[in-house]
Parts: sequence; structure tokens; C-alpha cells
Amino acid sequence: MDSAKQQNEPSELVALTVKQVLDDGNTDTRIVVLKNDDASVTLPIWVGSAEGNAIRLAMERVVTPRPMSHDLIRSFADHLGVRIERVVITDVKGSTYYASVAFASKGVHRTLDARPSDAIALALRADCPIYATQDVLNRRTAVHLDAWINKIDTKNIEPQQA
Repeated sequence: MDSAKQQNEPSELVALTVKQVLDDGNTDTRIVVLKNDDASVTLPIWVGSAEGNAIRLAMERVVTPRPMSHDLIRSFADHLGVRIERVVITDVKGSTYYASVAFASKGVHRTLDARPSDAIALALRADCPIYATQDVLNRRTAVHLDAWINKIDTKNIEPQQA
């Protein structure tokens, strides 16, 4: 996909960081919790358990004995001289989020469609920024979101913290 079609003005993008990955006790999914710098914006994205674990490993900088898929993609990019520039959560339709990965090689900039879970896992491994469009943030369900996440977080106390 050409970057001109999905290029967003910087003023429309909100920088986010992955704050935590929570287990959803009701389903076999994980919740990736993204927040802006001052924690005034929270964006939870439900992902599969494998995807959530890949993000958690990247957050903790765990090096696995064999490369995971996102490590392999980053290695390909490094070896081919491709710089992963940023990840953007671009859209939400119903409860499904969409993302893009912006990259550059030899002065050519491109954007690829990606699942948010893959884009986030790759961004963490490539140390590139993660953004969401203001439109996505405006359309997320935000009623009592922080209290709800805190309630789930108390159920996700890891064994080493207990």
C-alpha cells in the first residue's frame, strides 16, 4: 500500500507506549494497554494469547532460543537496509482495530497494512514509535476505562509479584 494513501499529518497522531499486557479472564485473549505520555489517553486492544505473549516478550526484552516471527521480520529488515519508522493504529471497525507499518529503504517510504498485534510486536523489537490516529481515539469505548483496566489488572498479578 502506498504511503500517500494512508499518510497522516503528525498533528492527527497521538504517540502511545505499551504499558502492560493483561490476561482477559473471560476469554483466551490478552489486552494490550497503550497510553500516551501523561496517561490521559488509554487505548486497550484485545489480541490473541500468542500475539499478547509475543508483545510481552518484546516488552521484557526476552531473547528466545530461536527467533520468533517478529524477530525474523526485524532481522530481514536490518539485513536488507530497511528502517521501520513507525506503527500507526489507523482505524477501528466494530471491535476490530487496523494498523499500518511505515518503513523506508534507499529513500523510498512505504506503508503496509498490518494487524495491530503484529505491528506493536514489531515496533517494540525495532524501537520505533507507536501512534494512533485521533479519529481512532475518538471512537474507542472509553466509559470508565481506567477503572475497568485496574480491576482486570488486580486479577493479573504475576507469580513473582504474589
